[in-house]
Amino acid sequence: MNTQDLYIQNSLTREKEKFEPIEEGFIGMYVCGPTVYSDVHLGNCRTFVSFDVIYRYLLHLGYKVRYVRNITDVGHLTDDADQGEDKIAKRAKLEKLEPMEVVQKYTNGFHDMMDVFNTKKPSIEPRATGHIMEQIKMVEAILDNGLAYESNGSVYFNTVKFASENEEYGKLSGRVIDELMSESRDDLKKQDEKQHPSDFAIWMRADETHLMKWESPWSIGFPGWHLECSAMSTKYLGEHFDIHGGGNDLKFPHHENEIAQNMGACNCTPANYWIHTNMLLMNGRKMAKSDNNSITPEQLFTGDSEHISKAYSPMIVKFFMLQSHYGSTLDLTDAGLLAAEKGYKRIMEANRYLQAIENGGNGNEDVEEKIGTLINQAQADMNDDFNTPKSLSRLFELVPIINSHKDGKEGFSDISQQVIDKLKQTFSIYLFDIFGLKDEFESEGNAISSKFSGLMELIIDIRKDARTEKNWSTSDKIRDKLQELDIQLKDGKEGTHWSLN
Repeated sequence: MNTQDLYIQNSLTREKEKFEPIEEGFIGMYVCGPTVYSDVHLGNCRTFVSFDVIYRYLLHLGYKVRYVRNITDVGHLTDDADQGEDKIAKRAKLEKLEPMEVVQKYTNGFHDMMDVFNTKKPSIEPRATGHIMEQIKMVEAILDNGLAYESNGSVYFNTVKFASENEEYGKLSGRVIDELMSESRDDLKKQDEKQHPSDFAIWMRADETHLMKWESPWSIGFPGWHLECSAMSTKYLGEHFDIHGGGNDLKFPHHENEIAQNMGACNCTPANYWIHTNMLLMNGRKMAKSDNNSITPEQLFTGDSEHISKAYSPMIVKFFMLQSHYGSTLDLTDAGLLAAEKGYKRIMEANRYLQAIENGGNGNEDVEEKIGTLINQAQADMNDDFNTPKSLSRLFELVPIINSHKDGKEGFSDISQQVIDKLKQTFSIYLFDIFGLKDEFESEGNAISSKFSGLMELIIDIRKDARTEKNWSTSDKIRDKLQELDIQLKDGKEGTHWSLN
């Protein structure tokens, strides 16, 4: 594997493959967004934070990326198949709101949470209700190609015929038609409309009580949940594009049926590379309210939960997420968050000191070679399927070198300005541009604001004057009082620096 090339674990082939864009220098990426009927779940946050890092890294590599992430505002039924109520319509009835009020309320909440986690906005964020015509046209194309049939005003995709004509159906999830049939429920209300239990709706006839419905050639109804992503990814990225992503829970039925729909409409698979994020657990178990084993993002930020010992800031939660590969399960524990908090503070403190260094030394070949190797490894790790925990570990290996420079140790303090500048650039790019972190110690409104930093500089200056005047009692009093407040002063060759204990 060439560490200069980007490799992606492709869910479709179950292999790690060298990334080759369809069009040189350009990437089309579609990620399934939220169904906006409730507050965004912490597991969803992990998925969108993961794809934000992927998006940021692709931009870092110099690609022009069209990142499309949809908003599902119709057609997603409560049992995730062809039965039950529309999730948004059900919430609208409960809250006595119009469906679009529900959509706007929870879309705003989703955007607010993405801002809290400092994620970039996608290039395009289409809504399903804004693309009904495109979805109707895709249904017509699938019907024209003989891979769907109309039944009582609804239109179903013919999975048996599709599977008999090509080998794509079931390839992503590993399912086969017999398994799909055995998993179907005998009590499905509309089972008699289907030619086979595994067939799925691409257009559904609406009854009189249904709140969200549109005219179509077959009935007044609404599109199937899976259809929207096929229609919108095709509209904005073309029939065939580079990357399609989402949570691991979407492999089946959502993504499997997307592939079938695209094949049924244009005889081409939608994406070359499929990327799936894994589950977020809590205390080793699946998160579930019914099991009293769940926590919301807001509860993490306020500490208002029996599952944690204190509040954790958004950047600490994000830093915790980055310490696990997107394709691995992530176990949320209080101990893990506490460790992430310590690690986050340590690396941000090192970066603040690093960025303040103004004068380098004559150079130290051994140390500078080690620095160069670690910087190269950080990129090689990101090129290896966006491995954030490994890449982050390389930065942590650089922290003792930075701290040794701070302490004025022989050898480490002789790093040349050229290498220091390379270190500065690396830390800035990885921490803030690629990982999307923010230094909360320097952010206005957080525990240590810029005003607090200015106050500390004043205190350090006063102590420096006292030491110059050999007023050791005042100097020691300042140091001891700050220690009581968990603020540590460190005197070194480059001057005095402060940090939280």
